[in-house]
Amino acid sequence: MQRKNSILRISSHGATNRSGMAMIMAIVVIVIVATILALSLSLTNQTTKKTTDLYLYEQAAILSHSAAEYAMLKISQVSPCSKENINFNYNNLYDINISMKYVYFGGSMCNTNVNADLNRTYFGTTTHLTSDGTVILDVSVTTRPGLTSEPVRYFRRSIQKL
Repeated sequence: MQRKNSILRISSHGATNRSGMAMIMAIVVIVIVATILALSLSLTNQTTKKTTDLYLYEQAAILSHSAAEYAMLKISQVSPCSKENINFNYNNLYDINISMKYVYFGGSMCNTNVNADLNRTYFGTTTHLTSDGTVILDVSVTTRPGLTSEPVRYFRRSIQKL
């Protein structure tokens, strides 16, 4: 039996004549595979950035709690209501800024350290507090420039008894 539908046909010149369908199918497969690889690479980059940002944010949140405890330690080591700001960095990755505002009962030990300027670091109250006073801590943790494409910043406000 003779095949009449052969893919290879002999031309009148004796050369083989191939159909272009295999070439078109190969190009389509290559384009599909390249598209899938480009999408997977894009998703990998986005996932890596999100994972890094989430890690840095969670570490900043934990550092803010530690910075609040550190601020309370520093407040306890100096004369009452005299500490206003603490600024430092952690492992050259994070800038940590702590500002303090004191709330105290008029006549308490904070009266001796009240500043005469208008920076309003000290707030007096006429209601007697159960302790000598309270401090409002504003803790800001920010990644250093150049660490990520967008800076990660975490802010925490807490109220602590003195």
